[in-house]
Amino acid sequence: MRARAKARRRALEFLFEAEARDVDPMGVAISRRENSDIVLNEYSLTIIEGVMAHLDRIDEVLESYVKDWTIERMPAVDRAALRIGVWELLYNDDVPDAVAVAEAVVNVRELSTDESPEFVNGVLGRIQSVKDTLVD
Repeated sequence: MRARAKARRRALEFLFEAEARDVDPMGVAISRRENSDIVLNEYSLTIIEGVMAHLDRIDEVLESYVKDWTIERMPAVDRAALRIGVWELLYNDDVPDAVAVAEAVVNVRELSTDESPEFVNGVLGRIQSVKDTLVD
């Protein structure tokens, strides 16, 4: 697995864990780095900081482009992957849009339900197609 792909996966894990425990995701990441032998890629921290800094807007965008679902109803892994994907699409110009979508799909394919890859791909594809109208 490439370094950025690993960093995305790790950020997804921290966002997922933090939500499940109702704690700060950056605190989870820092605690893991300090209390284990985890090597934490700087991009993982960048993702977490970015998602948390723009969380309200990211969730607003997701609510607008998710069909027949609410953010609360979707699997937590899908929610974390979508938040990372939207952050990369809207706020990180270093990541090509196709990569942001593909990486989110790979993560949910490996970590979530059988329906998740198609769902995540569809949501992020819709957002990608209108992203120029969504950037703050």
